[in-house]
Amino acid sequence: MFPNEYKTSCFLKNVVKAPNIVIGDYTYYDDDKKPTDFERNNILFNYPEFGDRLIIGKFCAIASGTKFIMGPANHRTGSVTTYPFHVFGGAWEERTPAHLSQLPFKGDIVIGNDVWIGRESVILPGVHIGDGSVIGAYSVVTRDVPPYSVAGGNPAQLIKKRFNEDLIRTLLQLKWWDFEPEKLLDFLPLLCDLDLDKAEQRLRQELLRPAAR
Repeated sequence: MFPNEYKTSCFLKNVVKAPNIVIGDYTYYDDDKKPTDFERNNILFNYPEFGDRLIIGKFCAIASGTKFIMGPANHRTGSVTTYPFHVFGGAWEERTPAHLSQLPFKGDIVIGNDVWIGRESVILPGVHIGDGSVIGAYSVVTRDVPPYSVAGGNPAQLIKKRFNEDLIRTLLQLKWWDFEPEKLLDFLPLLCDLDLDKAEQRLRQELLRPAAR
């Protein structure tokens, strides 16, 4: 559950239980208070019966205070009023359609692999964040973020691509996050090397090997 001695980082796959939430191996949430309460405190308005999901890939780093807003947080906007009369019961409930049935359905929130989400960021319903992306602290992500991009702000905007298109293409094809543990261990020095030209060359060589196809 806790990958370090400080117990501030928590592997989320081991603590999140909701049936509509899927979290990959080694993805962690960091919080100096109680990171194991991620499902209760950071995934808001989650009602599985609504039909949307939160899918987070492997090796993601999620900073303290990040919130994922699920679809039922919305109100209907196509009528004269957005007020949710139905949820308050009584005569109001009798005279209005079921609340969830009128909400806009934005789809699943999908976070790729190796994504870093900065402190206090908010991810809205239906957003897809691509593999290898970085979300700046205190961002509000309202639209999709392409793979290996840096985005930030409120609303979050694309700031830059992290790498050149050739390296991005190579990484997306190689999918290092799916390596077996022993192979990943051998690749760790390369994955952390600041010499991107060398990394790109070695990764391309690995991609061309028959076993990597």
